[in-house]
Amino acid sequence: MNLVDSSAWLEYFADTPLANHFTAPLTNPEALVVPTVVLYEVLKVVERETGENAALQVRAVMQKSIISTLDADLAAEAAGLSLKHGLPMADAIILATANKHEATIWTLDAHFKQLPGVKYFKKQR
Repeated sequence: MNLVDSSAWLEYFADTPLANHFTAPLTNPEALVVPTVVLYEVLKVVERETGENAALQVRAVMQKSIISTLDADLAAEAAGLSLKHGLPMADAIILATANKHEATIWTLDAHFKQLPGVKYFKKQR
């Protein structure tokens, strides 16, 4: 299983040079888990930057994957991971979701770079 972080989804949808790093997991929706917090973050940015119609199209693409919702057990796991690794809330939820689904995290977010089970790519300026 794979989990693509918000940062990577946004690069992919913007078709930046970094998007190629994420083509493999994003073109295999049957093996891709999407936490609802990632769905939220991506849709918020897409709607703000390109409008509601673009956000609806992005949502349709993302919902072809396995959507993972936040429940009490996952929230408790995320809270512990946040404290253990010093992660912000969304990142802790993403990590907890990846652990639950035994998924590799694909990301540009430096908060994840030292964690096991992560494919981190440095964002270029």
